[in-house]
Amino acid sequence: MNYLTYIPIWEKLNQLQQDMLMDSAVIRRFRKGEILHNGADDCTGLILVVSGQLRAFTISDEGREITMYRLFERDICLFSASCMMNSIQFDITIMAEKDTEVLVISSEVYKSIMEVSPILANYTNEIMASRFSDVMWLVDQVMWKSFDRRLADFLLSEANIEGTNILHITQEAIGNHLGSPREVVTRMLKYFVSEGLVRLSRGVVEIIDEDGLSKWNKTKR
Repeated sequence: MNYLTYIPIWEKLNQLQQDMLMDSAVIRRFRKGEILHNGADDCTGLILVVSGQLRAFTISDEGREITMYRLFERDICLFSASCMMNSIQFDITIMAEKDTEVLVISSEVYKSIMEVSPILANYTNEIMASRFSDVMWLVDQVMWKSFDRRLADFLLSEANIEGTNILHITQEAIGNHLGSPREVVTRMLKYFVSEGLVRLSRGVVEIIDEDGLSKWNKTKR
């Protein structure tokens, strides 16, 4: 199967451009927890998710992680090929959250086509704008939203992604997503337990009052 057809503007490229991209693209498979791309100096290439789930995050000087965005089936990541964009240096790490299959497209080939194809250039700009919107949303959350509301929002989002209210995730992993120490996560989860919103067991957070958690996310400060 030609997974490049996942790119919305694929049919608008000419045959030569399609052939160049197809010849440069390779399928790679990663186990849960494996790193696909590590920092601005690592020019992996453009990553198109065929199946699975990826997490893009940044790491502070103190070693604290915070999730920038997630990537799901048919999503494409440009920051893994930031070397083709001279004005953008984005120090980001990409890790497989589940066993994942991706199509890696050569940065050099993609850039050479983008320079002569307004269609591909416009599509690339749209993706870039969408990712920067994700980053700005995150900045807004961190600056203006209290941690309890961010945690409630995260738990509800995870339940939606996984399709279940029983979340197999450690408190350390939650802290990595939210850029907060595990101890802070632990204290707030225990408070949610006292409020009857969640139930905790080893490596598991179970949402037992989804409506209550949703109201908390919307009304608490």
